[in-house]
Amino acid sequence: MTPHEFAARIRAREKTVGYWVTLDSPAATERLARLGYDYVCLDGQHGLLDYAGLLAGLTAIDAGGVSVGLVRVQANDPAQIGRALDAGATGVIVPLIDTAAQAAEAVAATRYPPAGRRSYGPMRSSLRIGPKPADADATTLVFAMIETADGLENVERICRTPGLDGVYVGPSDLCLALGGAYPNDPGVADVFEDALRRIRQAAAAAGVAAGIHTPDGETAAKRLAEGYAFASIASDLVHLEQVARGHLGAVRSRSQQQ
Repeated sequence: MTPHEFAARIRAREKTVGYWVTLDSPAATERLARLGYDYVCLDGQHGLLDYAGLLAGLTAIDAGGVSVGLVRVQANDPAQIGRALDAGATGVIVPLIDTAAQAAEAVAATRYPPAGRRSYGPMRSSLRIGPKPADADATTLVFAMIETADGLENVERICRTPGLDGVYVGPSDLCLALGGAYPNDPGVADVFEDALRRIRQAAAAAGVAAGIHTPDGETAAKRLAEGYAFASIASDLVHLEQVARGHLGAVRSRSQQQ
């Protein structure tokens, strides 16, 4: 899928599925990017990747030839957003957006003048998008994370931010923001589901895509059926541990039976 095709699908709110990468392992990322996911997102905020890791990971995604590469940046910082895009990211997920003004700042960091404040230095992105700023502006995606009490309170206004392509739920932080003692706290399950409903309805009303982070394919399918436009399945590190634990358990269980 090309960046142009992916951007068109997101803006039409077609259902898309991605995978979340936290490890600095380009060979593993390339394998993941060949599986058929619409996108692979590199976690530059909580993942174990520095800038060199993001660059190598985005190159690996391109080598896979199937998925496009997104980056969750560390913060709503024009320099970090610009570096991720220059490294070849098709779009950025910007964390901790609390207000429409902050969302507008994120959008401006992804657009070249006069539309925004992005500094011209396309580097790898020019291989696919081309050197014209207008072409990059038309293809580059930007998503605002909704994961705080203020972000939820302002979600309708955030979704109406000109140029914003969508919002993305950070479920762990959102659960804590709603009073949960820990992520997935069942004590706030009803309040959490109400918040997810409000977010996807706000996005639909504004005509932008609502995305969400999920732990597995089953949960991703559930959220897409509820009305979310895209869902990420997380993550390489977690799934590596889960599979390794499963194999170890199978061996020990079989050994005990003998």
